[in-house]
Amino acid sequence: MEDVLDLYEEEYDPQYPTVCLDEKPVVLHADVQPPVPVAPGRPERVDYEYERKGTRNLFVVVEPLAGWRHVEVTSQRTMQEYAKVVRWLVDEVYPHAEYVRLVQDNLNTHTAAALYETSPPAEARRILQRLEFHYTPKHGSWLNMAEIEIAILERVALSRRLADEAALRRQVLAVETDRNAQRRSIGWQFTSRDARHKLERLYPVKEAPATT
Repeated sequence: MEDVLDLYEEEYDPQYPTVCLDEKPVVLHADVQPPVPVAPGRPERVDYEYERKGTRNLFVVVEPLAGWRHVEVTSQRTMQEYAKVVRWLVDEVYPHAEYVRLVQDNLNTHTAAALYETSPPAEARRILQRLEFHYTPKHGSWLNMAEIEIAILERVALSRRLADEAALRRQVLAVETDRNAQRRSIGWQFTSRDARHKLERLYPVKEAPATT
């Protein structure tokens, strides 16, 4: 926990960008009956019945201090998909950075092994040399600032039924484009000092030395 919190306290440095990554499964739903559109004095009406249209996965990456984020829509959340996103970050988004400090949870695909499973060893090693992994605690995924971005997506883009991948892409792209244009950053306030005070129960208890 303190490793992640100390990282968040560091000043912005484009040579060592801090990027948070998380994933969000999305279930696609289609209306069985067409909605009744809004009219003067009458809200939109949506029938409770729907048809399930499968699932998609969202890889959400955000650089909190730079006010930049990206949402990648994929059919699954496999090692292959994760490795593609990580390679894209290193080679296309941050080609001139010394290395990317990547904050993520402990999902079994979020490992260096994912790159070796999907790339030749030399290529996997090249990418990993430009990455520094920082993992949130097992029960502390709230420490990942990508979850804040996901909450905004849920409220703004995912609050209504989306029948297909094209509709999902349009919704998340609209939110991403708008927030990037405004350079919406995240002002994280919780520090290691706060954690030692407010989460004291989580720290090991050291017994006082015995006296003679």
